[in-house]
Amino acid sequence: MGYKEKYDEWLQNLDSNDSLYKELLNITEEDKEDRFYKDLSFGTAGLRGKVGAGTNRMNVYTVGKATQGIADYILSKGKEAMDKGVVIAHDPRHFSKEFSKLAAGIFAANGIKSYTFPDLRPTPQLAYMVRRLGTIAGINITASHNPKEYNGYKAYWEDGCQVSSSVADGMTEKINAVDIWKGIKTSDFDEGVKKGLITVLGQEYDREYLDKIESLAIHEGDELDLSIPLVYTPLNGCGSIPFRQMLNDRGFTNWKIVPEQENPDPDFTTVGYPNPEDPKAFRLSEEYGKKFGAELLMATDPDADRFAIEIRDDNGNYIPLNGNQTGYLLVNYILEGHKSAGTLPSNGAMVKSIVTSSLSSIMAEDYGVKMFETLTGFKNISGKVPYLHEHGLKYLFGYEESVGYAACEDIRDKDGISAGMLVAEAAAYYRKQGKTLFDVLGQIFEKYGYFAEDEPNIVLEGIEGGKRIERMMKYFRENIPSEVAGIKVSKVIDYINGYEDIPKQNALRLFLENDSWFAIRPSGTEPKIKFYFYSKQNCAEEAAKVNGQIKEEILNLINAVE
Repeated sequence: MGYKEKYDEWLQNLDSNDSLYKELLNITEEDKEDRFYKDLSFGTAGLRGKVGAGTNRMNVYTVGKATQGIADYILSKGKEAMDKGVVIAHDPRHFSKEFSKLAAGIFAANGIKSYTFPDLRPTPQLAYMVRRLGTIAGINITASHNPKEYNGYKAYWEDGCQVSSSVADGMTEKINAVDIWKGIKTSDFDEGVKKGLITVLGQEYDREYLDKIESLAIHEGDELDLSIPLVYTPLNGCGSIPFRQMLNDRGFTNWKIVPEQENPDPDFTTVGYPNPEDPKAFRLSEEYGKKFGAELLMATDPDADRFAIEIRDDNGNYIPLNGNQTGYLLVNYILEGHKSAGTLPSNGAMVKSIVTSSLSSIMAEDYGVKMFETLTGFKNISGKVPYLHEHGLKYLFGYEESVGYAACEDIRDKDGISAGMLVAEAAAYYRKQGKTLFDVLGQIFEKYGYFAEDEPNIVLEGIEGGKRIERMMKYFRENIPSEVAGIKVSKVIDYINGYEDIPKQNALRLFLENDSWFAIRPSGTEPKIKFYFYSKQNCAEEAAKVNGQIKEEILNLINAVE
């Protein structure tokens, strides 16, 4: 069925008073095609798309279809899976609460128990609750750090990780079989609560989540300067309450929250693009930081799974750190902190993604800790925990360059609250020693070498954008350069069919003879092709120069593909 036929089908089935019906009457032909040329695809990242009418949009019908398909998948697992149930959370975005209640009602109509929260909660808390409650699955209605027009649907399985490829494939088969107009069973949320099929969780579970995070503390009390001036912003998202509570619990006495971004705002009015990876998200934090004399600025994204910082340099300017650089500080503090506290295990292990800087591997090795690599995504990073246990290793930390950090093995997803606690603790610990995080980062480079990193991406939306990304990847595979910026390519890894113990992914990684390397892959959740460039030299300026030359040549090559 073509997009025009799908469009007509929606008009025929929607009530004329439905807001989605009225929306469809006022769209252009180009918009009509974009909304109906495909179904919003479900995968290991769940669903994600713009909110609106159409098969390629987030709305009650696409969310309902996905939920009914997942319900059918759970039903196929038997009565025990149905009784274990599903835990459901949501973020502050438009329709998030409505979609979460819809999902709970659909599970109830299918005889499947569900647990919900009274209001918005962080994604990592949802991930924790899956294993804590022993549910068969978890659902979070969130679009993470995407622009305000988006919403999404993250699915978790009983291990507390986002669904694996095999589970996602099984769910997708069931979802695709659902008739969007006649095949979705629904029931009233309040009626589900009365029947005992829907349970609204109490605040004791919030406290338990925070206790789990706070148990990660390495140094406490007099070892820390808890008067360190800090500024935090939740970017109008889920992090506001738990992050503030964590700072208070840990005894920090001199911190401020950005007031315009303290409370939920689905339009992210003072933020724009609510991604803490983007330094522009720190504009108000910097203003308050300068007034307050803050040494450290911290931010979580709207569902509080991502975390980013800006640190103050010797001249009092705020320097935004990318995900790798914040990762260096965290890896260093966890290793050095545990060693100084006498708690560094002899069987320690860390995990990073294949597109994350090699510096952390060098650091881990220096402390006798083994670093493992996985594909991108925390279903892979946190999913490595059982393997580590089976091989007698102690999980210490996992992260990837896109400002995602997993410090607690019981929270099997990236967690901005625990990352924030450890960074604030590290800053207070070093301040007690007369050092700043800026000083510590410099010492890391002095000890291990100067690394430069850059992670640009090219956004290509819509049908043609997706096709062009496919052409870019195809062209590069067929034209692997023998040298880049005058430096010979020493090794090529193509993950398209897997590599060693790493499963397949549409990604390429090229290593150069001068210790530089770069990787290319399409994003799994956004309409973009992503690049990762890394270079190591004897000084920061030379590392940045070499990395810039490599980046320029590769981006010129890719951009030439029409």
